[in-house]
Amino acid sequence: LPVSPSDLDAKGKVLRVVTSAGKGLLLLGFLYMFICSLDILSSAFQLVGGKAAGDIFTEGSVLSNPLAGLVIGVLVTLLVQSSSTSSSIVVSMVSSGLLQVQMAVPVIMGTNIGTSVTNTLVAMTQAGDRNKFRRAFAGATVHDFFNWLSVLVFLPLEVASGYMYKLTKLLVDSFNIQGGEKTPELLHVITDPLTKAIIELDKSVISGIATGDPAARNKSLILKWCKTFTNVVKKTSNVCRPSPGNVCCTSPGNHIFVNVDLSDLAIGLILLALSLLVLCSCLILIVKLLNSMLKGQVAMVIKKVLNTDFPFPFGWVTGYIAILVGAGMTFIVQSSSVFTSAITPLVGIGVISIERAYPLSLGANIGTTTTAILAAMAAPGDTLANALQIALIHFVFNVSGIILWYPIPFTRIPIRLAKALGDITAEYRWFAGVYIISCFFLLPLFVFGLSMAGWKVLVGVGVPIVALLIIVIVVNVLQARLPRCLPAVLHSWDFLPLWAHSLEPWDPILCQNAHHIISPHPPPMCG
Repeated sequence: LPVSPSDLDAKGKVLRVVTSAGKGLLLLGFLYMFICSLDILSSAFQLVGGKAAGDIFTEGSVLSNPLAGLVIGVLVTLLVQSSSTSSSIVVSMVSSGLLQVQMAVPVIMGTNIGTSVTNTLVAMTQAGDRNKFRRAFAGATVHDFFNWLSVLVFLPLEVASGYMYKLTKLLVDSFNIQGGEKTPELLHVITDPLTKAIIELDKSVISGIATGDPAARNKSLILKWCKTFTNVVKKTSNVCRPSPGNVCCTSPGNHIFVNVDLSDLAIGLILLALSLLVLCSCLILIVKLLNSMLKGQVAMVIKKVLNTDFPFPFGWVTGYIAILVGAGMTFIVQSSSVFTSAITPLVGIGVISIERAYPLSLGANIGTTTTAILAAMAAPGDTLANALQIALIHFVFNVSGIILWYPIPFTRIPIRLAKALGDITAEYRWFAGVYIISCFFLLPLFVFGLSMAGWKVLVGVGVPIVALLIIVIVVNVLQARLPRCLPAVLHSWDFLPLWAHSLEPWDPILCQNAHHIISPHPPPMCG
């Protein structure tokens, strides 16, 4: 347990103050490196894709297919296990001009789905106790269902109407962000000394490529400095004289790659790997450092604030306070995965109900958008508006989902679905693994394959599957609510083989295989 300050002697108090101050300075240092890594990441994307890959992203590319973009967002977030990181990467691609804002919208939606797998995996650790597992898995998957349902509603709506793009465009335009040299650089004031010492790009070449100038494609994106000897002054001077393959500048300066004999692609790949490494490392270190500073305070706040209802008639306000607390806590730790994973065990042991965990998860979705907004503010001045717009789209998407699935109790469908799934996994605990593999790996890959095969294949295969699912859902609802409206044969699914409408026949098969493969003792996922 943490020692109370009153129990420390003078030396202990000084040591605690010095330690806290040191951690605060480290936190600022990691945050600075995180912002700088975003700037370098943007430059790396420009070097890698400013020419060849730029055309792929803007013309008939994979990401021009909304479903493919959605799946890429899911899979990338699964790999890095952080929607903050993946959304920051998307913002960097937009700020580098490689990705148009409209094409980035499905990717941003996919990052929301990918990040929810972490707390679902955390719930698996409580599989040993059936009741705890029921609550924990329901508490974790309520986040999954919210994200999936939001995508199912808003992705088609965005493709059809573009309402999020238009709304955020109006917001960004109202900020009066102007392009060119007069654009406010915001965070670049403190990041330029480091980032320009590593790499500096020639913006005239980038703009030339963007406008389709053929001559620009033959130039290097890397700003070169020409050193020449003059007859007047017998020493080296920074006189700008164009030389073949180089772009000179009249301002004196230097960076690491100025005289490196590597192609733009090679330097871009080097910077891409290093900036991603620094970005991910800084996020991890920031989270760990904050955890060490906060100790058990996060759990204490949750217990005190969220388990207390406001007196009648203001009890409904409690859920919205929970959303704000979830957003605030996620803003502090800069990771929705960390916050929701911390909640999951508390739901399992019964400290937090699923009805309280739900608004907390919604708040976590809001809090995680701050990282993307921070990444957008690190964008170059001429692309700041686009980068800020895609970050705001991430925010608007989550707010739209909350408006749809929270204010009216009847619309809180994710809670009912999560409870039903919790009951199933408590009885057949192996089904939790089937759910994770199916929803986060097999289904995204299946959709990606169909979308890459073309719209005809996607419609021909996808529409019958979706229609069948809708029919099954409608029949299930009518069986429970209005069975008299159905033919006698559809009052139950007993006319189908048992394996087609029950998990019971699969239980002994899967558990017996697990029993032989894992150990001689019954596995916790069975029995």
